[in-house]
Amino acid sequence: MARALARIDLGAVERNCARLAAELAGRSELCAVVKADGYGHGAEACAEAALAGGATKLAVATGAEAALIGRCFPQVPLLTMGALTPEDLEDALAAGSEVSVWRDGFRDLLSARGRAQGRPVRVHVKYDTGMGRLGNPDPDQVLALARACAEDPRLDLAGVWTHFATSDELDSDFFEVQLERFTTLAAAVKSEFPDVLAHAANSAAVFRDRRSHFDMARCGIAVYGLDPFQGDPAERGLEPALSLRSYVADVKRFGAGDSAGYGRTWRAPAETWVGVLPLGYGDGVRRGLSNHAEVLIRGRRHPLVGTVSMDNVTVDLGPETEIEPGDEAVLIGEQGGQSIRAEELARRLGTINYEVTCGISARVPREKA
Repeated sequence: MARALARIDLGAVERNCARLAAELAGRSELCAVVKADGYGHGAEACAEAALAGGATKLAVATGAEAALIGRCFPQVPLLTMGALTPEDLEDALAAGSEVSVWRDGFRDLLSARGRAQGRPVRVHVKYDTGMGRLGNPDPDQVLALARACAEDPRLDLAGVWTHFATSDELDSDFFEVQLERFTTLAAAVKSEFPDVLAHAANSAAVFRDRRSHFDMARCGIAVYGLDPFQGDPAERGLEPALSLRSYVADVKRFGAGDSAGYGRTWRAPAETWVGVLPLGYGDGVRRGLSNHAEVLIRGRRHPLVGTVSMDNVTVDLGPETEIEPGDEAVLIGEQGGQSIRAEELARRLGTINYEVTCGISARVPREKA
């Protein structure tokens, strides 16, 4: 028994990466994104599995993440994609990471750091084709910045890149707009600097349009077997790697009208048995699932009833039950031929599968399977 346990199938991560690598066009490489502790799955172990599955590069978002991954995989090319403070930059560069740049002021800082460390800093110039976050939206300025980086002996121009806002929305035309913008810019950069990597595709774009694959695809969610379109991962040949498990800590008889949890948001409509599981929103079981989710016990679905507490949830076991304290309970994953996917919980919460797995807290141990 485990109070709460996230079991990670590293074989699934490896197979998902092999699936993604096989999907890529031409000589496009697979970069596995392991930011946010591998989307809640464990960054180090998943990075190793991703490399075994065919990824040739890794990507993170922060300096601290770069320090961890760079220490574990010093020979693997690493890209830190996010904005960096001077302190974060030191962590990323000490890890041997390549970094993103889109402003001249930051380029100047990178150049100074390249001089100080005695070797060039490898940079990827970011073009904001419509995401509206980090990056320069002016293609002429992006090209000028790429030239400035290439001409600076303290910098190496390693890449030019963008990120799609609607690649997971199949009815959106904006994906085509962004793809056309980036294709034009990438061609201009590569005409002058042919060895520069152009990269744009995320997991959704990999499956959506081979034109987006360019020289490299940065895949995150699909690496972990979750569907970038919020459907069934199996339809794209992906295997979910994470399951979230607990156990039945207590079973008690409820009479009609008896309530479970804070606020008495659920009251038994008739006599029934209620099971108590010793995990809650402190572990990442979102309070929004109160009276709005199911749990697998002995291979059958049982409704989660009452308000989710920090450390406990309650489950309606029905008027007759053979369930006993100690029985395994599955909140995400498979049991007895039944399954509950992260995508199902995401729909119930009105969110996406990314948030479901990233939200599993650090107090839940990750066990390699």
